Amino acid sequence: MMSYNALRIAIMVALVALASYIVGFYTTGLFHGATAGIGGLWSAISGIVVLQATRHAAWSSASLRVLGTAIGSIISAAYLTVLPFSPYGMAASIFATVLLCHVVRIPDHARLASITVAVIMVTASLNPTITPILNAALRFSESCIGTALAVFAVLLWPGEKAPLNTDQTLLR
Repeated sequence: MMSYNALRIAIMVALVALASYIVGFYTTGLFHGATAGIGGLWSAISGIVVLQATRHAAWSSASLRVLGTAIGSIISAAYLTVLPFSPYGMAASIFATVLLCHVVRIPDHARLASITVAVIMVTASLNPTITPILNAALRFSESCIGTALAVFAVLLWPGEKAPLNTDQTLLR
């Protein structure tokens, strides 16, 4: 039998994904309609990634998401401003991103920063009409949209008492 908590979590994840997709899609569409679908998807992914079982864990996850996305956005925009997309360039940008995260002592941000690089680089390859700066700015904004909606949901949604392990995610 399904527990109340499982149903509550499923509803929360679905609503955050839906709201993030819709807001991301329409926000991106205002600036670059050809990548609006990517914008909705990236917002929804960000919202799902940030959802956590407690407010404290959600804030921690949100800071990882925003800072990691900022780093990945800057690295990929810099690369794409100088050179066109290539799989090797994407790998080199991810390499540089991971190293930068370690140099500035935020290694936990490296995974999300690397995923951001991959999304921006692949978006550039699929739609070469988007400028590197706009592409990076939109992907950063979309990530912030999903992140904000997830944090908002955790703050407003009534839930059970916080688990002893604050690293526990909603989706476990």
